[in-house]
Amino acid sequence: MGQAESYEDMELSEIQSLYKSFIMKCPSGSLYLHEFKKIFGVKSGPNPASMYLDNVFRSFDENGDNTLDFIEYVAALHLVLRGRLEDKLRWSFKVFDNDGNGRLDGDEIARIIRIIYKIKLGNVTDESGNHLTVDEVCERVIDRIDENHDGDISLEEFLEGAQSDPWVKDFLSLDANPSCWIQNQQQGMDDEIKPH
Repeated sequence: MGQAESYEDMELSEIQSLYKSFIMKCPSGSLYLHEFKKIFGVKSGPNPASMYLDNVFRSFDENGDNTLDFIEYVAALHLVLRGRLEDKLRWSFKVFDNDGNGRLDGDEIARIIRIIYKIKLGNVTDESGNHLTVDEVCERVIDRIDENHDGDISLEEFLEGAQSDPWVKDFLSLDANPSCWIQNQQQGMDDEIKPH
């Protein structure tokens, strides 16, 4: 997602309001990983949610400086709050592709499935309601998405599989949506800025 297109649907007043909020929360002009995790209510450490958000943060850090500047922040919010399904899936693929080679290999697939499985507390079932182990989930996701059965998942396979298979789409979706937090923060900022 290009930065220019991030602003196409946003009103100038929304961008100004976001900027005020961003500067109040991040006076340095940079949002650091620990602050990003705080937005989602996730503590740093060797836990699945923290590891997942490490990848999420990296995917939004376009210039690789280990911070999110305002433009990266707005791009992230735009995707999370208003993005189309395909844009969100492209972003998810980028999060999952640790080595950035444009393909998800077996290790990357297994790693992210294990993380999602732990985040979902192992509450994963098939369409009939039968509980699935993490290994069964890995096998199921790969079987449903890897169309050419080469052991790797391309972006095209990922997009097609996640959009056409409701079970895969549901499994890959996480409730790590900061919409409520963002709206509450924005309301609080608007209240602070208004003259009393």
